Amino acid sequence: MREISPAHNLSSDEYLRKVPETARRSAERIRTEKEAGLRPRPSTSLLDYSELLSTGARAVLLDRVASLVDENLFGRSEMCMQFAELLARALRLRGLPARYVLGTAMYFSEGNEIFRWNHAWVRVGEEVIDGNVDVLVENPLVPARVRVVPYWGPISQIPADRRLRSDVGATSPPDTDLDTVWWPELRASLQSS
Repeated sequence: MREISPAHNLSSDEYLRKVPETARRSAERIRTEKEAGLRPRPSTSLLDYSELLSTGARAVLLDRVASLVDENLFGRSEMCMQFAELLARALRLRGLPARYVLGTAMYFSEGNEIFRWNHAWVRVGEEVIDGNVDVLVENPLVPARVRVVPYWGPISQIPADRRLRSDVGATSPPDTDLDTVWWPELRASLQSS
């Protein structure tokens, strides 16, 4: 099992020795789930109204991207930029005009905003893919009341439990793992299928 530390100068185990006990317990739970093959997959709760690719191809692609960025020690709840950029690259490789978008996600319950944060998603024409939200409950910064499922479909039908506001011109910082580990692996698997 490959595991990537959040700190570039420390191994995962070295990093865990420096974090609070609650963070260590979270990382150990995620490690146990990974070893058992029980990590969440976005396709299992996907709200899917897309006309791009096939239903099966969408599910496989989302789950494959999720499994790659889930190699982070603390899972993929804070990996939305990497998730969106990998997914956009994969869709472009399939001939679709995809782009990842950075901005703010606002989450609602009963019409009231309960949380907002910096987020990333993918746009392909009039469709939006907000695929890395099924694990938000794992993030200690996100209130437990935020319960959203991945969405892939027309921007006009985005669920009322969220609002996505793009930050025009925003770019993500370079990510060595994305460029040298995850993208080459994903590209190779897509080109061989």
